[in-house]
Amino acid sequence: MPDARIHIVTAMIATFAISSAYPMTSMQPQQGSAIAARAMVAKKQAVARPDKPAAHRLVIQVNQNDPAVMNLALNNATNVLEYYRKKGEEADVEIVAFGPGLHMLPKDTTPVADRIHAMNELAFPSKIRFAACGVTREGMEKKEGKPLELLPEASMVPSGVVHMMELQEKGWSYVRP
Repeated sequence: MPDARIHIVTAMIATFAISSAYPMTSMQPQQGSAIAARAMVAKKQAVARPDKPAAHRLVIQVNQNDPAVMNLALNNATNVLEYYRKKGEEADVEIVAFGPGLHMLPKDTTPVADRIHAMNELAFPSKIRFAACGVTREGMEKKEGKPLELLPEASMVPSGVVHMMELQEKGWSYVRP
């Protein structure tokens, strides 16, 4: 009920403001209210349709040490980026590697390094990011007894699963190839 009153009061104020700015003569009794109505519709449309559409956002999970899965994730990312580029829209894509999927991002052993290096050029003006799970990295370093050096395109997140969950909570779409 209070919301309805606010809308009514707002409409009345807008009508009064516009009718004061454009005083009606006896020959144009409807013009003031028509101007007020157009002003209210224009304001509503400005709120509903921003000048620049929001970027499309997709998070892709890689949790398998399988080159076919890694390539499928890169194919999915490429398809999304190319689709929105053709439409003149931007997209943000983030590939999150965790568990056995973290094998996608080590500098010395990744089977998809060349494709990852090429992705930034492909993505522009959109964005592609690669996130590596910190929990998995710690476990791999402990097991292998040496630090894990990641590709320069990769960034660390404390937990891959938590990172994906938080992106989804912010409205990102999710795909698991």
